[in-house]
Amino acid sequence: MLREGQIRIPSGCAISGIMNKKGRVFGGGDIINSIAVMHDRSNGLGGGFAAYGIYPEFKEEYAFHFFFDHTAIKNEIEALLKKNFIIASGEAIPVRKSNSIKDAPLIWRYFVRPKHRVLVKQEVDEEEFVVRFVMRVNSEIDGAYIFSSGKNMGAFKGVGYPEDIGEFYRLEEYSGYIWTAHGRFPTNTPGWWGGAHPFTLLDCSVVHNGEISSYDANRRQLEMYGYKCVLQTDTEVVAYIFDYLMRKQGLPLDVIVKAMASPFWHEIDRMNKKEKEILRAIRVVYGGFLVNGPFSILIGTNQGMIALNDRIKLRPSIAATKGDYLYVASEEAAIRQVCSKPEHMWMPRGGEPVIGLLETSQPTCVPVRTEQEKIAINS
Repeated sequence: MLREGQIRIPSGCAISGIMNKKGRVFGGGDIINSIAVMHDRSNGLGGGFAAYGIYPEFKEEYAFHFFFDHTAIKNEIEALLKKNFIIASGEAIPVRKSNSIKDAPLIWRYFVRPKHRVLVKQEVDEEEFVVRFVMRVNSEIDGAYIFSSGKNMGAFKGVGYPEDIGEFYRLEEYSGYIWTAHGRFPTNTPGWWGGAHPFTLLDCSVVHNGEISSYDANRRQLEMYGYKCVLQTDTEVVAYIFDYLMRKQGLPLDVIVKAMASPFWHEIDRMNKKEKEILRAIRVVYGGFLVNGPFSILIGTNQGMIALNDRIKLRPSIAATKGDYLYVASEEAAIRQVCSKPEHMWMPRGGEPVIGLLETSQPTCVPVRTEQEKIAINS
């Protein structure tokens, strides 16, 4: 009889997210408890979390989280940081010893701001400079990897079950207004510290259940715009697609999700003239960013949280609200573990986004939402 680890289980992986729409912070214990319920969807080869609002004392600095293979490469990176950034603080990320976590790299964080003269010389803004720096380190420097680079947020990930990763990073000691989590069951790519979810760039973080069968097409499209995919996993492209469409193209969230999970052509043909023209234009202009394959993704940003299924819903996703809180998870049990009596609970349709915006955020365009999404945000 075949046992776990000897067969391919493509429906594995678990995601969970909790957001307070008023921006009130809460501890990391709830997200750990939520993802732990889905323990059997993981296999101990990857777990991680993203948290927003956790660094209020350094909210104007970019929080770089690093994995280092050894001290020598750490010293090399620190010299590179000093050349390009003003370093407000640098320290080892606090962790606790755990028998469940093996072979951890050196894990450090630095709070930095790009030097003005460097920006002037390269003729770029802060965000573009940070993105280029992250791409350079992760693709060109062996033994160092930036796994988080946003402001007032951070990713915490590694090889292990997610609840063990949460304990390892002492996440119950942090407070944030958005938390996302992931338990990984690698199917097509290796389990390693850098390959655990979430994948981040600037303030965007992505956790994902499923497979991106369009990875090569998406990767080639992204590489035309300077992105480098080197992390040995298909999910990496989702973070970069979101960054390109939101930051570089300035698209509103409702257009971004239509570009990433556009309706099928036969569905578009049945729409009214205006909808048909808009969606045809999106598919023609941004066709290289269409994400195919079975997926359920959860994206965190400094504006809020977005959940999205593939167009025929081959991966599970369920959403719920209670008071000021929005919950999204792979299983209902993960939500009820931390919210026993939600006011509203529903299963989004294939390709239908759940978009939760912070009341304090000021997006350039308010997306058009379904009635279910309006209930989720405004209840």
